[in-house]
Amino acid sequence: MTTILITGGNKGLGYESARRLAGNGHRVILGVRDTARGAEAAEQLGVEWTAIDVASDKSVAAAAEDVTARFGALDVLINNAGISGPITAMKNFDGPAVLTVLDTNTVGIVRTIHAFLPLLQRSPAPVVVNVSSGLGSFDVRADASRVEHGVPSLGYSASKAAVNMLTTIYAQFLPDIRINAVDPGYTATDFNGKTGTQTVTEGTDAIVAMASIDAHGPTGTFSDRHGAVRW
Repeated sequence: MTTILITGGNKGLGYESARRLAGNGHRVILGVRDTARGAEAAEQLGVEWTAIDVASDKSVAAAAEDVTARFGALDVLINNAGISGPITAMKNFDGPAVLTVLDTNTVGIVRTIHAFLPLLQRSPAPVVVNVSSGLGSFDVRADASRVEHGVPSLGYSASKAAVNMLTTIYAQFLPDIRINAVDPGYTATDFNGKTGTQTVTEGTDAIVAMASIDAHGPTGTFSDRHGAVRW
C-alpha cells in the first residue's frame, strides 16, 4: 500500500486529492494546520491526519516524527499547503507581506521535504509533488491571452516561481526521487472565493497523476491537466 501525505489537506485541492487517492486504494494522511477541521475532514474521507504548519520548523519536525512513529514509511509527499497573500495594487505591497508568502509557500516546501526525506528514502519509489501555479510561470504571465497575465500577485507569483526552480534543483540532486511541479489551473476553491473556472476535480487531475507515477516516471517537470506548462 502506498502511503501519501498531503499538506493543506483538509479543504480545497488537498481534500479532493485525498478523496481521489484514497479511492484509488492508497493510504492517505492529511497534513493539517487546524486540527479540529483536519480531524473532521479525515473522518469524512476515511483517512488519517497529522498536525503540520509548514511555516514552523518545530511543527514540521513534529509531524515527521509522528508519521514515522505511526506509519514507518512515506512513499509520496504532496506539498499543497499555501497562502495567497495580498492580491492588490503594487502600492499596497510591502516586504513583510511578501516575506510571509515566501516563508509559507516556498520555504515551507524546503522544510517539509527535508524533514520527510529520511522516510521518503525508505520507499522503493519515492515521489514528491509540489503544487505550483501558472502565476509562477514567466512564460504564462507574459501571455496576454492568459488570465494569469492580469493578476497583481506579487508575493504569490514570486513564491511559485521559486517553487518551480527548487523543484528542478531537487530533481537534479535527488535523482532517486521523482520530484515534479504541477499547476492545478484556475479552480473554484476557497482560495479564490470560488471564482475559478475549473471544478475541484479538474484542478486535482495533475496532482493525482503525478502522485501516481512510479520509479520510472518523469522528474523535474512542470505540468497541468493538459500537459507540459512553460516555465
